[in-house]
Amino acid sequence: MRRIGSHHSEPLYSVQATRAIEQALASALPPFALMSRAGTAVAQLARALAPHARRIWIACGPGNNGGDGLVAARHLHESRLTQPGAAEVVVTLCCTDPGRLPEDAARALAEALAAGVTIAHAPPDNADLVIDALLGIGVREAPTGAIAEHLERMHAVGCPVFAVDLPSGLMADTGVYRGPAAHAANAPRHTLTLLTLKPGLFTADGRDMAGTVWFDPLEPHGSAGPAPVAQLFGQVSPLPAHRPHAAHKGSQGDVVVIGGQDITHSGAGMTGAAMLAARAALHAGAGRVYIGLLGDHGDAVRWDPLCPELMFRHPGLLTQARDLMVDATVVCGCGGGTAVADALPVLLSTCASLVLDADALNRVAEDTTLQSLLAQRQARGVHTVITPHPLEAARLLDMGTRDVMADRLRAATALVQRFGVTCVLKGSGTVVAAPGQMPRINSSGNAALATAGTGDVLAGWIGALLAQARRSGRDPLLAVLDAVFSHGDRADQWVRENRETLTAHRLTMGIGSADAR
Repeated sequence: MRRIGSHHSEPLYSVQATRAIEQALASALPPFALMSRAGTAVAQLARALAPHARRIWIACGPGNNGGDGLVAARHLHESRLTQPGAAEVVVTLCCTDPGRLPEDAARALAEALAAGVTIAHAPPDNADLVIDALLGIGVREAPTGAIAEHLERMHAVGCPVFAVDLPSGLMADTGVYRGPAAHAANAPRHTLTLLTLKPGLFTADGRDMAGTVWFDPLEPHGSAGPAPVAQLFGQVSPLPAHRPHAAHKGSQGDVVVIGGQDITHSGAGMTGAAMLAARAALHAGAGRVYIGLLGDHGDAVRWDPLCPELMFRHPGLLTQARDLMVDATVVCGCGGGTAVADALPVLLSTCASLVLDADALNRVAEDTTLQSLLAQRQARGVHTVITPHPLEAARLLDMGTRDVMADRLRAATALVQRFGVTCVLKGSGTVVAAPGQMPRINSSGNAALATAGTGDVLAGWIGALLAQARRSGRDPLLAVLDAVFSHGDRADQWVRENRETLTAHRLTMGIGSADAR
C-alpha cells in the first residue's frame, strides 16, 4: 500500500480493464483471497488514519465493495476485543436481501457475524471515521434509496470519510460525481483504491471526492493484462538546470505573445492577460520575449515597469516578420478579444510553433475558415498547442460545457482528433492529449489557481518551454507536460507556504523558484 503523490507517473485503468484484471487474479488465487486482502488493507489504513477513533461507522453496500467493508469490520471488531480502547465498530448493510449477496461478500458477512459483528439498523449519530464501502466501481447511475440516504448521512457527519476503492457515486472512468452533495466538504477525505488506479479519481469531481488517494494492487499483475486508458503524470524531467557557458539569449528560444486587446476597441480592456503570459514566458527561461498588444493602445503601453526586459512591438510588425514567426514560439489569444481574429490567419499559416489560448480559441470556434487552417497545420509538420478551459472546449466541439465535463478524457481526445493539436484541457485534473499518445492527467495543482489570469500564465509558460525545447531538441510534448505540471506544482508549494491569495502576478514571480532552469 502506498500514497499516490505527484512525483511519479502512474497508469490509469478503466472499469472494464479493472474487472478483467480482477477476474484474472481471482482465477489464479484461492477463493476469497482478493476480498480478504482488500478488507485487511482497509482495516490497516483505517487504524493509521484514525488511531484514536472511539467509533467507526462502516457503511456496506450490496456488492463486493460491501464485502471488503465487512472484512474490515471483522478485523476492527476483533481488535476491539483484544486491545482496550480500540474503536467501536458500527456496521450498516444496504441490502434488501442478504441472501442475494455475491459469493465472496456473503462469506464476508458470515465471517463477520461469526466474529461477533452486529449489523445496525441505522447509521450512528456520530463517528470519528466513516468507511464508505457502499458502491465502489459498481455505480452506474445516481444512487437512490437507502444508499443515497446513507451517503447524505455520511456527508453530514463531518468526520473524515475513507472510501473503499472509489467514493460511492463517483464514476471511475470520468470523475463525474452523481451522489448527493458532500455538505461536510472541509472534512478530510481518503480513498484506498484497489487493484488499479482509476482516471476518475484524478479529474473532474474526483479530486474533491477522493481526497488523499492510497493504492494497494493486492497482487502484482504486471503489464501482460489490459492496457491502461490514461496516465497520471507527475514530475517531468526538466531541462538541464545549468546552461552551457557559451549560451546566449538567442540560444534559449524566442517567444512572441500576441493578445491584450485595448479597452478602446470594444470597451473591454484585457492588456493584463498578454502581459501575464509574456512575464511568465520570461521567467520560465525564454531568451527573448516580444509582445504585440492588439487594438489602439496609442502611447499608453510602451514598456512593462515590472519586466522591462519585455520587448514591445506593433503586432503587424511581428506577424510580418516571417523569420521570427518560423523561429519563435508564438502565444496567441491571451486577452485578444475580437481583435485577435485579424491576426489568426497569418499566424495559423506561418508559425512553426503556436500556442492558442482564450480568445484565439473562441475566434476559431466561430469561424470555419480558421478551423480549416488549424487542422491543416498537422499535415505541414508544425506544432500547435491549444489550452482551452471547458467552455472554450465546448465551443470548439459544438457541444455544451456539461458534455465536456461528463467525460474530460474523451473531450480532450476529440479535440486532438479534430484539429491535430496537443490539447491542454484545463480544470481539476488538467488533461493533456496529443496525436498518437495516451491521454494524461496532471497530478499537481489546486484551487489556488482559481483566480483570473492563471491560465494566461500557463500559456506563456508552455510557450517558453516549447521555445527552449526547439533549441535543445527536446520532445515538445515533454515540454508541455513540464509546463503544466510545474504550473500546478507552484500552486501546491504556495498553499503549503502562504496564506495569501495566489494571484496570477504572484504566480509569474514564483516561476523561477518553482522550476529552476
